[in-house]
Amino acid sequence: MFTGIVQAIGTVIGVDAFDSGDRRLSIDTRGIAARALEIGASLCVSGACLTIVESTKGVVAMDVSARTLADTVLGAWTVGQRVNLEPALAAGDALGGHFVMGHVDGAAEVLQVREDGRSVELVLSAPGELNSFIAPKGSIALDGVSLTVNDVSNDSFSVNLVPHTLRETTLSDCRAGSRLNLEIDIIARYVARLKATS
Repeated sequence: MFTGIVQAIGTVIGVDAFDSGDRRLSIDTRGIAARALEIGASLCVSGACLTIVESTKGVVAMDVSARTLADTVLGAWTVGQRVNLEPALAAGDALGGHFVMGHVDGAAEVLQVREDGRSVELVLSAPGELNSFIAPKGSIALDGVSLTVNDVSNDSFSVNLVPHTLRETTLSDCRAGSRLNLEIDIIARYVARLKATS
């Protein structure tokens, strides 16, 4: 489990493809404490919870299944891709942001990037039925970043990025057409499931 508070920006330095359709990503994770990078540990990489299978001097390798590549934006990553990094919560850690599971629901597309004073407003579209899970003033995670929703329409929603978020995450790279990993709030997911089965 994670909080959506990014602790470092990493860089993809290797992408190895397997005949099965899976891939192995190698990521430079400088800025993350070594104790969080042990083999078997979970790391939130731009919103996707991945397991470390190799770890050497700040460079980790993680296997990504063909299913995850298809359901997230990870399939488009190449060497040089900047990624948001957050280690898994440990007992006693501060609970900033909101509960982020690292289970990506789909890819949101950036429709507009607008300056809003010192901040930047992103207007995005959510895939399929996911827009119905997004509520004004509710929480979502975009590329692993915990954000508060501004407004929601039938086919889009918006969020604001304050200067700190722009400086400390990869969301400053967003342009119209960018695709971001989207995770809806876990509470919204379970409420919808309960309603559907009751």
